[in-house]
Amino acid sequence: MTSMKLEFGKIRFRALEPEDIDILFEWENDAKIWEISNTVEPYSKYILAKYIKDSQRDIYESRQIRMVIETLEGKPVGAIDLFDFDPFHFRAGVGILIHDENDRKRGYANDAVQLLCAYASNYLRLHQLYANISEDNLASIHLFKSNGFELIGTKKDWRRTLDGWKNELMFQKVL
Repeated sequence: MTSMKLEFGKIRFRALEPEDIDILFEWENDAKIWEISNTVEPYSKYILAKYIKDSQRDIYESRQIRMVIETLEGKPVGAIDLFDFDPFHFRAGVGILIHDENDRKRGYANDAVQLLCAYASNYLRLHQLYANISEDNLASIHLFKSNGFELIGTKKDWRRTLDGWKNELMFQKVL
């Protein structure tokens, strides 16, 4: 991670901008990823514009942060979130999306998780991060395991899907 830049490997993080409304609208309303994001209904541009405006609040106030993952050439490829930020226990949950299948398996997610861990440790001074992953999401399981997250438990029948119930795995990394 370079000094004062949220940049590592092939990617960088940046804050959400009002100009991101169309791409956020596309990502959030893609029903193929709703199961992963626990979404059950589409988002309007009005709601997303409000979300983008509210995203400028401090993480200590909003308890979450979403950053756009973009290539070094400036192409947005996904988003990464810290959620359930707990400043007393110094921990937060992690969510990540690389939206376009053509952008997957190019190292963007790996670089993003490494950068997020460094950011969470060095700037937010967090002690631990966690991720909740459906047991059949093998790519995410591999991603988090390869970045030092350990499986700490299984939530049985945690997620109701169109195909029935699925277990959710919880991974944790002490920074």
